[in-house]
Parts: sequence; C-alpha cells; structure tokens
Amino acid sequence: MVSSYCLDQLNLLSTDDFGIMKRIPRVMKVPGVISEFEEDQQTKSLKRVIIVSNQLPLRASRDLFSNEWRFEFDENDLLALLKEAVPPDTEVRYVGTLKADIDVADQDEVAHVLREKFSCETIFLPVDMQNKFYHGFCKHYLWPLFHYMMPRTGSDGVRFDRSQWQAYVSANKIFADKVLEVTDRDDEDEDHVWVHDYHLMALPTFLRRRSHRVKLGFFLHSPFPSSDIYKALPVRDDILRALLNCDLIGFHTFDYARHFLSSCRRILGLHSESNRGYIALEYYGRTVTIKILPAGIHMGQLESVMSEDSTVKKAKELKEKYEGKIMMVGVDDLDLFKGITQKFSAMGELLETNQELRGKVVLVQITNPARSSGQDVQEVLDEANRIAKEVNNKYGQPGYEPIVFIKGPVTTQEKFAYYAIAECCVVTPVRDGMNLVPYKYTACKQGCPVLDKALGVDENSPPKNSVILVSEFIGCSPSLSGAIRVNPWNTSEMASAMYSAIDLPETEKQMRHEKHYKYISSHDVAYWARSFIQDLERACKDHYHKRYWRIGLGLAFRLVALEPNFRKLLGDTLNSAYKRTNSRLILLDYDGTMMPPTSVNKGPSHEVISVLNRLCDDPKNIVFIVSGRDRDTLSKWFSSCEKLGIAAEHGYFTRWTRDSPWETNRSMDLSWKEVVEPIMQLYMEATDGSSIENKETALVWHHQDADPDFGLFQAKELHDHLENVLANEPVVVKRGQQIVEVKPQGLSKGIVVENLISTMRGRGKSPDFLLCIGDDRSDEDMFESIARSSANPTLPTIAEIFACTVGQKPSMAKYYVDDIVEVIGLLRGIAEASVQPN
Repeated sequence: MVSSYCLDQLNLLSTDDFGIMKRIPRVMKVPGVISEFEEDQQTKSLKRVIIVSNQLPLRASRDLFSNEWRFEFDENDLLALLKEAVPPDTEVRYVGTLKADIDVADQDEVAHVLREKFSCETIFLPVDMQNKFYHGFCKHYLWPLFHYMMPRTGSDGVRFDRSQWQAYVSANKIFADKVLEVTDRDDEDEDHVWVHDYHLMALPTFLRRRSHRVKLGFFLHSPFPSSDIYKALPVRDDILRALLNCDLIGFHTFDYARHFLSSCRRILGLHSESNRGYIALEYYGRTVTIKILPAGIHMGQLESVMSEDSTVKKAKELKEKYEGKIMMVGVDDLDLFKGITQKFSAMGELLETNQELRGKVVLVQITNPARSSGQDVQEVLDEANRIAKEVNNKYGQPGYEPIVFIKGPVTTQEKFAYYAIAECCVVTPVRDGMNLVPYKYTACKQGCPVLDKALGVDENSPPKNSVILVSEFIGCSPSLSGAIRVNPWNTSEMASAMYSAIDLPETEKQMRHEKHYKYISSHDVAYWARSFIQDLERACKDHYHKRYWRIGLGLAFRLVALEPNFRKLLGDTLNSAYKRTNSRLILLDYDGTMMPPTSVNKGPSHEVISVLNRLCDDPKNIVFIVSGRDRDTLSKWFSSCEKLGIAAEHGYFTRWTRDSPWETNRSMDLSWKEVVEPIMQLYMEATDGSSIENKETALVWHHQDADPDFGLFQAKELHDHLENVLANEPVVVKRGQQIVEVKPQGLSKGIVVENLISTMRGRGKSPDFLLCIGDDRSDEDMFESIARSSANPTLPTIAEIFACTVGQKPSMAKYYVDDIVEVIGLLRGIAEASVQPN
C-alpha cells in the first residue's frame, strides 16, 4: 500500500558544500499524470547503449615532450570490452570520470577529444567533491560495509559522515545530468542506459525523475551484504529506493541477489516472486527484474595478448627460471579483503608440515596498486611483507624463495606469462565481487598456437591441465565447479588444499581444466553483455502500455505505473455523482482501509465513527462494513453506529443495522476446525511472533510479527500442509497478506456484494450509486464481482460505480486513493454533501 508519508531522511537542501544540491528540488514533482497511454507506440529496436561507470575504461598519459594528453582503451577493464560485445549496428557511448587529473584549462579540449574519438562523455568533479565522494563515502565507508565490515567505533573507526554522503548524492546527480545530455534526442526511447557498480547507486533516481521511460539497468560488481550488515547503513532506504527506480538489477551470484531481496523485504516490506525463471519485485506498479549472471572475459583479446612477443618472451624466461619447481600464482589488488596475508600464512604451514616440498614449491604473489590510500592498505602491505619475510627466512635456500612478492604495477603480458606456466592459481579473498583472475588463468593455460610453440607444446604433448584453488567467498566460486574451494580464514585448510592441488593426478587436472575452459569460453563477456541487454529489453516491454505518476520527496522519489484505465478517485468526481443519485450502496473494508494495519489499537477512531454515522443518517444511503473479522469484535467496535450494516467473516454473518438479527449465509459443517487448529498450533509454537485467530467459521494463522523471511517460509509450509490434509474437505486454504486462512468454500466478499445488491433490488431500491473501497486480496473479490455484474447486460445498470483500492498497485478496481487519510477525506466529503441543499 502506498502511503502519503514519504521518508525524507536526507534534507537535500540543508547543506551543500558544492553548490550542486541547490539544483535538486526538494519535491521532485507533485503527483500527476506524466504520460498517457500510447496504444500504437511500440518499443523500437536497440540503437544505442550508454555505459555509465565511475571511471571511464581509458588509460591516460601525458607526453613528456609535447605535454599533450594521450588516451587509449584499457584492455584490462571489463567495461572497455563491452563495446565489442554488443550488436555491430549498436552505438556504445561511455559516461564517467578519468583516471587522471586534468587541468581546468584543458578539460574542454580533453572532453571534446574523448567524445569524438572514443565516444566517451567525460565528467570532471570538483576536487573536494571527488575526495569525499570516492575516497570518502565509496572507498572508506560503503565499500568496506558491502564487503561485510561493520563500521567501527573509536578513534580508528570509520563513521558515517553526512557531508561525504551529500558529496555522493551530488556526484550521482552530475552523472545523471551528463547521461541526460547524451539521451537528449528525438529517438531517446531507443537508448539503453547501463549503470555499473556501487559508486552510482543514487543515479537511477535522478535519471528516472526526468526520463520516465528510459530503459535503465544497473549491475553491481561488488558483493551485496546480508540484510543485517546492510541495515547498519544510515541511508539504507534511500539507496534501495534509488536502485528500485531501475528496470533491471544485475548481480554476479544468487547470494548477492538474495541479500538484496532480503533487504528490500525487511526494510521496505517488498516481496519478490519468481515467474518462468525470472525473479521480480513489484514496486508501485512497476516490475523490477533481478538478473543473476557472472561476468566473463574476452577470449579473443586474451589470445591476442598471449600471442604478443613480450608475453612469449616472458613466458620462456619464467619457464627456464622455475624449471623443476612447482609454481603457484596469485594476482590480487592490494586491499584488506584479498586474503594475501592468509595466503602467505598457509604457504608457511604447507612447508612446515611437508618438508619434501621445501625447495620445490614457489608462490608468486602479484599485487596491483591500491585503488585508494589509507592506513588499512599500509597495514595489509606491512603484514604481508612481514609474513613473507618470515617464511622466506625460515624455509628459503640459496637461489630459492618460497614466496615471491611482486608489488605492481605489472603489465598484462607479464601476468599472462605467469599464468601460462603456473601449475596452480590461488585466489583466496576473504570477501570479493566477481574476480576474473581464475578465468584468465584458465584461458592462459589453454594457451594459443604462438605461445604453445614457444613453450614446446605440440600435438604429442599431454592435454592441457590446470588447478584452481579458490575462496568460497568470491563471486566466481559457484561457476568454477572443478575448483578446490577453501575457507581463507582456516589456515590449515588452505595449506591442505595447496597440497591437494599439487598432488592431484594429471588426468584429474586435465578433467578439471576442460570443465572450466568449456564454461569460460562459452560464458564470455559478449555472452554476459548480450544476455543483460536482452533482459533489459524484455524488462521494459510494458513501458508504453502504462501511465506514470511521479511521487515522493528527495531520494524517496519513485514512479507509479498504472494501467491506462486506472485513475485516482477525486473528491469532485465522487461528490458530483453522489449528489445526482438517490439509492446508494457504500461498501467499506476495515483493516487497511479505515484503520492502518500497523496501528496497535485496532478499533475505529472517533473520526471514523463520526463519518460513518453521518453517512448512515442519509436515508438514501445503505452503508456496510465488509470485513474478514469476527462478528463479536465488529459489533463491539461499531456499537455506536445504529444504522450501519456489517458483513462479518467474509459475509457468512450479515446484519443490516445494529438492532437487526444476524443472517447466516447457510448452515455449514465446521468439524474440519478440529483438524486444522492443532496443525496451526504446531506452527505457531515453532514460529515466534505468530498467532492464531479463531473465528466462528474460519481459522487464521497470522505471521506479521514474526521474522519476515521465516514467517513467509512457514506460511508456505503451512499452506501446503493444510491443502494436503484438507484435500477432501469443503474448505478453501488461502494465503493473504501475512496470513494463512482456512474458511468454508463459497464464502467471499464478492458474494457479499452480489447478495446486497440483489436484496436492495428485491426491496425495490435498486442502487444507482455504488462505492466500494478496499485494500487487499480479499477485496479484489468485491471489485471482480462489481466488474462482472456491470458487464452483464441482463442485470439492471448501476449508473455510478466507484470500485476503489487503497494504494497505487495492480487491481481489478478502476480507481485508487493513496492512503487511509484520503479514504476518510472522501467519505467526509460525501457526508457533508448529504447535508448540503441541492
């Protein structure tokens, strides 16, 4: 249900060190239709992909003599490879910052060159903003948290800094503005915008606010933490809501997607569903699709680099240097999550417990330069140096170092040479995103004709082989089914795994290599990109078949997608029809319609009682509360409403006024309750926070106060259990909003509507005005019954029909209101119209 109360934790206009925030309106837009249904408009073919990332996939260098900037695509950057992965008739444009400091005087010229020669739109952030956005919020706060490190307290801890968060939002706003410049053309609907990684998670809100039909995808390259970790983020709601403005959200693994969905469920109350293999979230009428697919490598580019003279030369040197040795290789960024120190410790234990390997096994560890500076990086480097020195001093020999620690930068050619001759690749981060090192290692071990010839590999040589030792905490682990998985926190286990990798029979090494190479070669970067873009196209197929409304403040902004014939019920429209009619039937659900479901006191307020009495006082009105609650509770709550009708327990009990007798639908055998109650009792005892409601005709198991995930799990189990047990009983087992209910067949709110209308017609007071308001699944039965009867030409026509749901969501109703406040406002409006002279 949509509430008019919008979270606005971040006051975007409160402080602004950069001047950017002043351009962000506090209220994105007053609610209103921003698009009409375009019946003949069809989604056009893909023409352009705009790839948005924090940094452009370019290398930048400055000529020492001419002082001119030189640029080239970085073949090691995954995003640079995407331009070759899309269809040839598709233009690829990049948006991002440069990995270089460009003087302000040169920025315009550099931007022009990159736009014309590289199809790159360059963003130059102010220095202070860049530091707070990237080095502050992204690298020292968000990145550790996404890698499961809780913010620490104390002098050495990293705390949430609102100025850094504001810099993050400001930078994301600038990125969105640049994207909008690129999409500012007549055929902008053909643009697909693909945003990458955690640096730009607020961008979708700014982009969606100004371009409601943009085909917008997002891919997270880092882990997404469990909901317990993510909930520690003070701006957790803002980031989730921003991401949900996308059409498609991608993750490398199911674990990361599962944590994201759990956070959406626990923080925003959203539930996901799986339909024909696709996982999706319904968010204010829009479907947000979740995609799970690990990225790949560019096989052609790797083979080209392997064939280069420098790669071949280096591989031959390394083969000679490590002849007779067993080389293991690791390539990692220099940061605290890559498990380098754990790897070195395991190497020491391997040599301690296996003396025969001393002098034979070498671990070559290459580290890429750190992406951000800080005390944590220096601490990792110092610790790694210390352990490597201890191991080398203890087990080293003249001409032999067990651990060869190479601090980068190291060229791609050199890395490939190490991969080509290493017998085992050791990748053991304690937490990481995808990590493509094992993929590249496997491809290099497969080799290419030029490299094979240089290394003396011919048709008579044994089949290719390789062994991968991989952490179970990284994204590529699930796709490497032949790898030896380890827990990097368990040093002994890692040492044993290293020994197993060395001791594997050749045939098993070959089998594992073939299995990995088959997957890696078929799931390359082109496959990844093509699959993502195709799913983005599919996720956006309904863009032209809905109407959209903008609602929300600040980063709580979102689009509401409505069916073409679904519109807001306005007071003027309702009042005008109300005044023209003389026999009115008003049907009102209670929970979620007249009373918030989160309210502790479930009884009606004085205002509700007052409005209902004023409506009942009009002799032209018949007013009914139609509820699933039991008749005793409803009788007590509405005892002061003398003329109010009540349909309790989905219409099994009905009375037309307070003093009239209860009418029953029919006599029923309720012996099934003796079977159901013990089963529900069992689930209630096993599910903390759940409860049982025993009605006269139904039993309901509630789990709104239970753990969200466990409650849903238990509800599904209980539903299946009861359906099996009650297969031959005349009952219906239904799952509703945080409930599982068992009730007799033939009971529904839809039948209540039919019976009331039929009774009025039988009394000669056929209704010419019908207002029906409800909020949940059981109320859809009323809306469906109204739609069915209005379409039946054999039944008398009701001139004015207003079937209205609470909340902007898919519904059989033709109208909606935002929340309970608006429900009371509409009822108060027609109640006042009753006493006004015509």
